[in-house]
Amino acid sequence: MRFIHCSDVHITDDYFALPLRRLGWRRWMALVELTVGGRAKRYARARHVLSSIAREVEHHAADHFILSGDLTAYALDSEFRGAREALGSLAEDPRRCTVIPGNHDVFTPGSHQKGRFASHFGQLLHSDLPEYRGEGAFPFVRLLGTEAAVVGLLSARVPFTPGLSYGVIGDAQLGALSALLKDPRLDGRAVLVVVHHAPLTRQGHADHWHHGLRDAEALLRLLPGPRHAVLHGHIHQRYHHPATEDRPHIFGAGSSTEEGREGYWLIEVSQGRVLGGEMHTPRG
Repeated sequence: MRFIHCSDVHITDDYFALPLRRLGWRRWMALVELTVGGRAKRYARARHVLSSIAREVEHHAADHFILSGDLTAYALDSEFRGAREALGSLAEDPRRCTVIPGNHDVFTPGSHQKGRFASHFGQLLHSDLPEYRGEGAFPFVRLLGTEAAVVGLLSARVPFTPGLSYGVIGDAQLGALSALLKDPRLDGRAVLVVVHHAPLTRQGHADHWHHGLRDAEALLRLLPGPRHAVLHGHIHQRYHHPATEDRPHIFGAGSSTEEGREGYWLIEVSQGRVLGGEMHTPRG
């Protein structure tokens, strides 16, 4: 089986065309990053690039498309709509597509309280094994063919203030995942766990306190060996840590639509094991 994995596509609206009162103070602060920091320019073509990556599913005859969070710049409805439109028919079918939220998709308390991600992508929160949900819709499970299962986790939390972007999975989801992994319906399947925050950096270390996944060690302990993989985003670098006896494969998808760094993983699974992946650049 083949899986396309991308992340951190950051669909961005024209913030200066919107009433400031609609943005709120958190997005006012983010305007500095959009302008002086150059984020708006780097993601000006994000919708087009995401659409191109979605079309790569047909080119590679991939079985499933995975987007590990940060669909939006700052969690506006218009940005979520743009991401859904760019994904096209993939966004309608949980058999073909898995999407989870990132920290930018719950950037404000309002976006979280209104369930803005679920209002646009709730159709992809379906689980084949709903009895293992531990926190809301998470973990959700896709049983794909006879060789693989994809598990979606939630690590994105509303930050107290911009600049804090750490992630937490939490005991409820970790406990549910632990029980799920013992279910005989997963026997013989490779298990691809999708989470937004990175359990390890490119250098193989834990990320910084204010940016990293707080319960990364607990997650990795549940997933030893090449049967397992963790697919993540958040760190805008694309890398692969091969599995060891005690640790899963770890795929960081980088920022798939950032100008000059566009790309995604094509991950191969066979006979219940994750074989590895190749980095690709979208052709469109």
